[in-house]
Amino acid sequence: MKVDATDLKTNETDDRGRVYLGTEYANKRVTVAVVEVESDRPDDDELAAAYREAAESAAALTEEWSDTSDEAWDTLDE
Repeated sequence: MKVDATDLKTNETDDRGRVYLGTEYANKRVTVAVVEVESDRPDDDELAAAYREAAESAAALTEEWSDTSDEAWDTLDE
């Protein structure tokens, strides 16, 4: 089967991965091919990198807060 690029349609799926073709395809046999898949959600590698970055930021913030807290308690003793 030869497909012309102008015949390609891009549709969005619902939250269950279903595509609505439209009433013009009612009671007809339709052959559908998935040519490309785009996701608006990050992939696993992007999520892992974001979690690592958040953990590192949290660790740095904790250390900074600990130093600040220690300084504040030290000034109360004086």
